[in-house]
Amino acid sequence: MVWKPHATVAAIVERDNQFLLVEEIVNDESVINQPAGHLDPDESLIDAVIRETREETAWRFTPEAITGIYLWKHPHNGESFLRVAFCGSCDDHDTAQPLDDGIQAAVWKTRVELLQQQEKLRSPMVINCIDDYLAGKRFPLDLLIDVAP
Repeated sequence: MVWKPHATVAAIVERDNQFLLVEEIVNDESVINQPAGHLDPDESLIDAVIRETREETAWRFTPEAITGIYLWKHPHNGESFLRVAFCGSCDDHDTAQPLDDGIQAAVWKTRVELLQQQEKLRSPMVINCIDDYLAGKRFPLDLLIDVAP
């Protein structure tokens, strides 16, 4: 059997010391995550993070840098996730747009608020991504290369 991690993206957006997050239902449980999701077929990583952020928060996301690439194995089901996290800004909030299935709300929270709710984080990657962002980790977007057939 070939091991295949889930290819995912996540958006890190900070405003006034608060981060854009989503409250979502996963396995009948309410959790907190960055706007994040799976890479679709024939989609670039940048296009995926823009799409996922819009679908989950109704904000238009503009990626500015990569903060990190994370590999995490879920301790209960053994599934692995390869996450590319992007930092950037958002604008053009569409308050009339319905949010993706499973998303309860888009919210803004400080790092301290997240630590107070650490048991609700979807994975440790949520805090890892924020900590790397706050530590100033930034890698250029042109690090990503889509190879044409």
